[in-house]
Amino acid sequence: MKVLLPDQSERELPDGATAIDLARAISEGLARHAVAAKVNGILRDLTRPLTQGDTVEIVKFDSPEGKEVFWHTSAHIMAQAVKALYPDVKIAIGPSIDNGFYYDFDTQTRFSPEDFEKIEAKMREIVARKAPIIRRELSKEEAVRLFDGQGEKYKVELIRELPDSDVLSVYTQEDFTDLCRGPHLPHTGMVKSVKILSVAGAYWRGSEKNPMLQRLYAISYPDNKDLKEYLHLLEEAKRRDHRIIGKELDLFSFHEEGPGFPFFHPNGMILYNAMMDYMRGELFTRGYGEVRTPIILNEALWHTSGHYENFRENMYFTEIDETKYAVKPMNCPGGLLIYRSQLRSYRDLPLRQAEFGLVHRHELSGVLHGLFRVRSFTQDDAHSFCTPGQLPGEIDAMVDFVLDVYRTFGFSEFELFIATRPAKFIGHPEDWDRATDTLKRTLEDKKMAYKIKAGEGAFYGPKIEFNIKDCLKRNWQCGTIQVDFSMPKRFELEYIAEDGKATTPVMVHRAILGSIERFLGIVIEHFAGDFPLWLSPRQAVVIPVSEKSLSYAKEVTTLCRAQGIRCETDTRAETLQKKIRDNEVARIPYMLVVGEKEAADGTVSVRRRKVAEQRKLRFDEMVAEMKTEIAERKLPRELK
Repeated sequence: MKVLLPDQSERELPDGATAIDLARAISEGLARHAVAAKVNGILRDLTRPLTQGDTVEIVKFDSPEGKEVFWHTSAHIMAQAVKALYPDVKIAIGPSIDNGFYYDFDTQTRFSPEDFEKIEAKMREIVARKAPIIRRELSKEEAVRLFDGQGEKYKVELIRELPDSDVLSVYTQEDFTDLCRGPHLPHTGMVKSVKILSVAGAYWRGSEKNPMLQRLYAISYPDNKDLKEYLHLLEEAKRRDHRIIGKELDLFSFHEEGPGFPFFHPNGMILYNAMMDYMRGELFTRGYGEVRTPIILNEALWHTSGHYENFRENMYFTEIDETKYAVKPMNCPGGLLIYRSQLRSYRDLPLRQAEFGLVHRHELSGVLHGLFRVRSFTQDDAHSFCTPGQLPGEIDAMVDFVLDVYRTFGFSEFELFIATRPAKFIGHPEDWDRATDTLKRTLEDKKMAYKIKAGEGAFYGPKIEFNIKDCLKRNWQCGTIQVDFSMPKRFELEYIAEDGKATTPVMVHRAILGSIERFLGIVIEHFAGDFPLWLSPRQAVVIPVSEKSLSYAKEVTTLCRAQGIRCETDTRAETLQKKIRDNEVARIPYMLVVGEKEAADGTVSVRRRKVAEQRKLRFDEMVAEMKTEIAERKLPRELK
């Protein structure tokens, strides 16, 4: 039989050959690294037979699909190990996740780090035996009998909810069988290294009415080198935790009186405003006007916009003068009202409005996480109202804007997605298709690669999503560009076209930072609090050598502040060495050491953080150096 490879070349194989046979026919190296296959676009086991005319792509661990298969198989190995060690355990579900996998267990044993070591050791035994992983198909009735006989009540519950006509698949390795649609690795021996990371409580099916299970989180790799690197990055991520650095640098705090509502301290506001000032300058350059809309608006507005029907579970409501109001979860309806406040002509378009809008969204307390998940945050929103003909140009310019901003903050790696129409949406399908096609064509014309996120668009329009990669290679979804034909129609927006007819504009929603609070958390972790000079809350500290030079130190501080440099004097009664060490730890970029000699000749001894060399400069030279670094928004050497 003949099969097709992704490049459309043909390979001839014996009848009944499998994807792993194809991999071996291509190269032994590919076969060693293969974890699954895409057959006619569907992910399948390497051991399943191919048929004439199949299009086959061999999947390796280094792809997202490959990791999913590898980690899902690892979850089964962990479940087998737990069952072997703790006979009373009942197994629930064990999927792969973004970084590894987990499995939920119902057991009287309370898992501890000592249990982790025992489970890992048992997993290594299973791996060493290179047990084949065999797929079988069962009817629903057969599957119920199988798992009921094993006392696996959670599996039985899942099976009973499936249609009677369904044919189910199970995977068996040695004496362990699990319900699963697969695919899986050919044998357990491919999982070379594993580490159980943590345990957490998890209600069965996410409902507090159900039993509390124990969820073991873990990670695995095809070799030990990758595991060591991952664990190193995990430790580095802990060191960079924005919640810890936020406390160390006195940037922000959270309090029981307002869970999920961040309190910004003076240092945090300097950092926050430095970001805002930069964005405002960019908006002005690119032709945006800044607007501000109310936080509380009549509930009827949110019915018109579609938010009430599609987003109300995340909204806060109140009543004023016996009239229902809502606290805004998004800024766009207010922008629509501003547009509608006067007659518009095609000559006014594109009309670009930007808003740093404070919004509130109800999040469950269990998902709140520092600045990354809050209930109150500021969006760097913008809305461009344009003609259909202007739409590609607006999207093109917005993409450039987004990427320019990310590079300024030291994010040089990006991944783009187009999220398409979800199950719940407003508007007409043909408008959605037009909007999606325009997004695709714009990125293709710019020769920018993208992936599709099917069904993950906003309820009012498809969108481009921008993922940035930080210095630890973690992905963060931040910016979006959304094309919206629906809300302008719902709000009856119009402009007078060249032919004199009233025409509905297209609305483009755009956010770059997304949530400023969340982006601030990302930036803190990206730089580990060691900010570039333009962002640093404290840009310089003047350190007097002794009491005799304290007066000159304060004079230098005053002169720095007059030049717009954020500076303070270290007046503590400590040794010079301790002051230098403490200010290094405080991540202050410039330490200006002054003694009687510097006071006599009007100089400063400049010491840069992480640089051992100390230079003597005239005050004006030092200021010129700092101002240049600030104006150019220079990045640390490792991020350039």
